[in-house]
Amino acid sequence: MTGWRRVRRQARAWQVARTRWKADRDHLKDARARNGTAVDDRLGPPPSGFTLLPWLLMGMGSFTGLLQGRTPHPWLGGLGLLAFGSLYIYVTFRSFDRERRNAASTRVALGLMGLLTTALALGYGGNWLAFFPLVGLAAGAMLRGPRLGRTGLLLAVYAGGIAGLRGGWGDAMTIGYSTFISGMVTAAVLSLSEAVQELRAAREELARRAVEKERLRFSRDLHDLLGHTLSVIVVKSEAARRLARRDMSSALEQVEDIESVGRQALTEIREAVTGYREGSLATELTRARSALSAASVEPVVRQSGTPLAPQTEALLGWVVREAVTNIVRHSDASRCEIVIEGAPERVRLTVTDNGTSTSKAVDRTVGSVGGTGLKGLTERLAAAGGSLTARPSPRGGFGVTAELPVDSEELTGVGAMAPRTG
Repeated sequence: MTGWRRVRRQARAWQVARTRWKADRDHLKDARARNGTAVDDRLGPPPSGFTLLPWLLMGMGSFTGLLQGRTPHPWLGGLGLLAFGSLYIYVTFRSFDRERRNAASTRVALGLMGLLTTALALGYGGNWLAFFPLVGLAAGAMLRGPRLGRTGLLLAVYAGGIAGLRGGWGDAMTIGYSTFISGMVTAAVLSLSEAVQELRAAREELARRAVEKERLRFSRDLHDLLGHTLSVIVVKSEAARRLARRDMSSALEQVEDIESVGRQALTEIREAVTGYREGSLATELTRARSALSAASVEPVVRQSGTPLAPQTEALLGWVVREAVTNIVRHSDASRCEIVIEGAPERVRLTVTDNGTSTSKAVDRTVGSVGGTGLKGLTERLAAAGGSLTARPSPRGGFGVTAELPVDSEELTGVGAMAPRTG
């Protein structure tokens, strides 16, 4: 019984270890998939020159003849066998590198290999004729492309002719056919393997870029959401602090607005994480009025033209949010004007203020376009066929101008791929 219990414990321990190993393997695969580095282990490592080394055993008959003393001039044959093996290894190993494969030295080595095989075949015949299929194999490994068929056919005819001189018609057919088949099959298999490796690398690169694109999308959303929301909360908190000493009811209204903004921010962050935010230009204009009023900036909003597409409203909503956030944070403005002008083909949004702080205007010029906020918006609008400019106004203050096509394939694509933000 004691032995049976020990066996049962060992079996149970083995089963637990096997389950943990499977769990760790699945966890690793999931982590690779999330990071865009998933690899199909079933494909194995890429082929190399070692793959073609076993075919040198085709020369075993010649080598055996040298050892048994059945080959005349054995030292000459041994040197020829050594030189052939060296050239074969040199050509085949260089054939798995694209640059080395097309180098002149590799082609010269293949030519010397053919001449040496010809000399050995004419001098000894018999088993030495089997080196021609190895020449075809090396040629197939090196010459992949449209020239392979013609080169392989000429090499097969040449090998068959040499074999016919030494062994007759039967050897000519066998050696010629073997030389042609070895070259074609080798080239086909290696070309297919190379294509699979390239597709595998391309798939991993696409996965990596998709991960980077999603990270960039999330970082932009997080910046735009939290930057604007926190600015509004700070401004309204300052207003509540000022009003608390003389008008508690107004201060409580500001506190209620802070609570509302905070709840809305939580909802927007959840939607941004899942990538399903729906934009509304009207909502952003309403929030802009509230934020500007809390910062003692008079909001003036004018809108004209036909109704806009949802994708256009989403992008313009981002511009309004970012521009108003910069005004609240960086300007000493007392007035902000938001103008939306719709035309049959393009729509223009202009956000201007009358700020008087020159240093802050310069900071906004340098920081906004080169920073995270307006730089990201510039890239989004450019992808949609639009443009974004941000510069100090000649009449004082600062201005942000965005232009977008009313409807285009680029705009639809951005609306489908980019986060549908508001």
